[in-house]
Amino acid sequence: MLEKDSAFKVVNDGRKAHFSKQTILEVVRAVERGATRRELINRYGMAKSTLCDWMREHGSATYHAKIRPLSPADRRSLVRGIEEGRMTLAEAKISYNLTSTLVVKRYLREAEKEKTELQRIAALMDKNEVRSEAISSEDAKALKKALEEAELKIRALNTLIDVAEEQFKIPIRKKPGARQS
Repeated sequence: MLEKDSAFKVVNDGRKAHFSKQTILEVVRAVERGATRRELINRYGMAKSTLCDWMREHGSATYHAKIRPLSPADRRSLVRGIEEGRMTLAEAKISYNLTSTLVVKRYLREAEKEKTELQRIAALMDKNEVRSEAISSEDAKALKKALEEAELKIRALNTLIDVAEEQFKIPIRKKPGARQS
């Protein structure tokens, strides 16, 4: 191995830099203290993904506590805002306090997959209503799985409402026999 700098060692073929543990921890602490990632990437000549991996593996508990995934409601709101053209990817990143626009893009991809799955299920249901013969076992399994997922989502949403009602001390669910406003 050739020593290029005391901060890292370069493999003979020159393609990949191996950083010392001390350097990795220094870079992680610099990010936690507020140094820009771009500055550190340029200074050490590393890939953006390398720094992300280091932060995930070596970041302090305080750093990881700051990074929380969005709630499903916030994700839907973010996706709706972008799809309706009310905000850009960069604006969504800033307003939802996300680490990068890649996270926003991932949320958009997940929403698109969910939408595609719902359309497929709706098509299966329409197909079943139109035809009079029995549905195939494959369609039945898909519908059963979709039903189980829907029931799980309903339970999760009901739990979310229960927690919100308890935490904010306001009734969210409409009571039976209540007048419309």
